[in-house]
Amino acid sequence: MATVKVTSENFESEVLASDKPVLVDLWASWCGPCKMLAPVLEQISEERADIKVCKINVDDEQQLAAEFRVSSIPHVALLKGNKIIAQSVGFKPKAAILQMVDDALKNA
Repeated sequence: MATVKVTSENFESEVLASDKPVLVDLWASWCGPCKMLAPVLEQISEERADIKVCKINVDDEQQLAAEFRVSSIPHVALLKGNKIIAQSVGFKPKAAILQMVDDALKNA
């Protein structure tokens, strides 16, 4: 499954109403570390059918960025239901992101 672009219009249906945990990438086009993280998250979306990977452009969706309390990007949050169960700020390698996801899902 490819990453899903999320806006304020589809946030509820794509993220909050998802039947799977959702890994949300809050990013911006001018952000170098965000560009480095994008292919990593795309790989994860293709390899992990048990989670959904979504992307929110913080410049286009400032209200959503505020709801996630984003102060630095890239900001990755894992949601299960309507609750953030893990977060990461800054570029992280694929293994670190997967470890965060697996640990959070095991403890959720």
